[in-house]
Amino acid sequence: MPLMTHVGLQTSEAATLASLSWLLIAIPLASAAVLLLLGRRADGWGHWLGVLACGATAVLGTGILIEMLGLADGDRVQAVHLFSWIPAGDFSLDAGLLVDPLTVVFIMLVTVVSTLIHVYSVAYMEHDPNRRRFFAYLNLFVAAMLLLVLADSYALLFVGWEGVGLASYLLIGFWQHERANHVAAKKAFVMNRVGDAGLILAMGGMFAALGSVGYETVLNGAEGLSQGVVTFIVLMLLLGACGKSAQVPLQAWLGDAMAGPTPVSALIHAATMVTAGIYVLVRSAALLEQTTTAMLVIAIVGAVTLVFGAIVGSAKDDIKKVLAASTMSQLGYMMLAVGLGPVGFAFAIFHLFTHGFFKAGMFLGAGSVMHAMNDDVDMRRFGALRGAMLVTWLTFMAGWLAILGVPPFAGFFSKDLIIEAAFAADTHAPWILGPIALLGAGLTAFYMSRLFFMTFHGTARWSEDEREANKDPELVHRHPHESTALMTVPMIILAVGSVFLGLVLAVVFRDGFVHFLEPVLGYHGHPETVIPVWSIQVLVLAVVLLGAVIAWFLFGAKKVPATAPEANVLVTAARQDLYQDAVNEGVFMRPGQGLTVAARATDHSVIDGAVHGLARGTAALGQIIRKTQTGYVRSYAALMLGGVVLTLAYVLFTRV
Repeated sequence: MPLMTHVGLQTSEAATLASLSWLLIAIPLASAAVLLLLGRRADGWGHWLGVLACGATAVLGTGILIEMLGLADGDRVQAVHLFSWIPAGDFSLDAGLLVDPLTVVFIMLVTVVSTLIHVYSVAYMEHDPNRRRFFAYLNLFVAAMLLLVLADSYALLFVGWEGVGLASYLLIGFWQHERANHVAAKKAFVMNRVGDAGLILAMGGMFAALGSVGYETVLNGAEGLSQGVVTFIVLMLLLGACGKSAQVPLQAWLGDAMAGPTPVSALIHAATMVTAGIYVLVRSAALLEQTTTAMLVIAIVGAVTLVFGAIVGSAKDDIKKVLAASTMSQLGYMMLAVGLGPVGFAFAIFHLFTHGFFKAGMFLGAGSVMHAMNDDVDMRRFGALRGAMLVTWLTFMAGWLAILGVPPFAGFFSKDLIIEAAFAADTHAPWILGPIALLGAGLTAFYMSRLFFMTFHGTARWSEDEREANKDPELVHRHPHESTALMTVPMIILAVGSVFLGLVLAVVFRDGFVHFLEPVLGYHGHPETVIPVWSIQVLVLAVVLLGAVIAWFLFGAKKVPATAPEANVLVTAARQDLYQDAVNEGVFMRPGQGLTVAARATDHSVIDGAVHGLARGTAALGQIIRKTQTGYVRSYAALMLGGVVLTLAYVLFTRV
């Protein structure tokens, strides 16, 4: 049961390094500007500038963390004033940064993981003629994400929010010479604009109710808001979060986003864009606690999405799209935790943090496999790669075991906390949400084991001998090999995080991660569950083992066909992303097109018709009146005589 309630937000002056937190944004932003403005003159060294800029933010972020750990809990929420931003009559809003434990968690995730991805990208993009521009966009992405998490108001957060959207558009469509890539970038951009409308409406509700969009005013004033107002604000925040974090119903862009280079996929899915939606909801915890209705909606969205993503991931053959569906599902777990209330807020951030490391590692591992297999992404054309790619196999295995939640890997300590919270006695419908979370764990074990076995185990569906490949139509000619050190070293570091991060944060420091967030989110203890915690843990391990075993028998022990066989209705639907695009087209796009056609017809026939009709009527009246203006005196005299006669007639008849 809760041991401490959320009390809003009280800030103190920033300590030494925290006062320099603006450099976390300025350094990568300046690097991006230099790389873009210098153009081809920076091609030879620009990528190293990008790495150095991101590495500098990681060093500064680590320093801020160390400094914060030396402060008392009450001094860990610090404000950094920058300048007067929006003075408008009685309303004024300063630009400032907020450095607190929640911010620092995201700083460490963004800077450390992004730096490793930058290093990996040096080798991955080595032969791309636009590598310098690629690193400029990566730096822009990092700067925008850091602005988003450091902002001290929803308005400044929105600037970073839009910056992240712009950078993702540029990076997803980086290879824009292929139509599918720029279409995918446009899809992500448009769907996220729908979510952005929700965030704008939420800020409008805050301003109307409290006269401010600053965190301190809004969060401290949350208890005074009416149920209708606070529910509206939270639901609009949820809409924005669904766009950024690819939650139902705004999830359709995430799989298509794999069109970008693999380091982009790792960056989006681990450290930047998709975590923004979870961040904004947890940052708004004081608002969420005031509306059980909106929190129930959040929990339902998370539960639906975690199953949705798992089902889609179970049927895909594209290695990156399986990982994309996995991200959607894991974010569903985090969203579910947020919807469970105060007891779930810290658990959502804990899983977000560990997920960032093992998901980045697996995406980089997928890029290593693609690099070795001539950019092929079809797992049906892989198999038995562990012999040729030992480092990639071992590092990917670490991420695989972490996402399955096998002890003592990181996911065991973070994801299992969410499953336990779903069974909490004082949350929404524990006998519904708990089994759904449990089902998600089994599905996760199945589709991730399927990916692992199809890629690294079983029989090789490729051949190093071109003649042998030509003889067997099911084989393809490949010469797989391990990646260079610039690619494998970041993968090894992320694998270490996948193995030890949860153990260190949850056991060595005795729930240190949860306690670290206490000044922002409060400490609510571990929930009282409707069944014993040990039984939940046993059930989770049992369904995980079952999912992995089924995947082994189907895709490890048996021969995998080179082409996907005929399947039942559910598998066919999952291969088509459960028809999410068809639904969006049928429910939103085509009716929208119909309204556009109707509006165009109305505009042409009614509005333009009225304007043109009035013009034609006026012209016709002018033609009639023009005939009376002949210029002859006798005509005017006749008109005058006629007027006199009519006037006399009117007078005579009215008197009678």
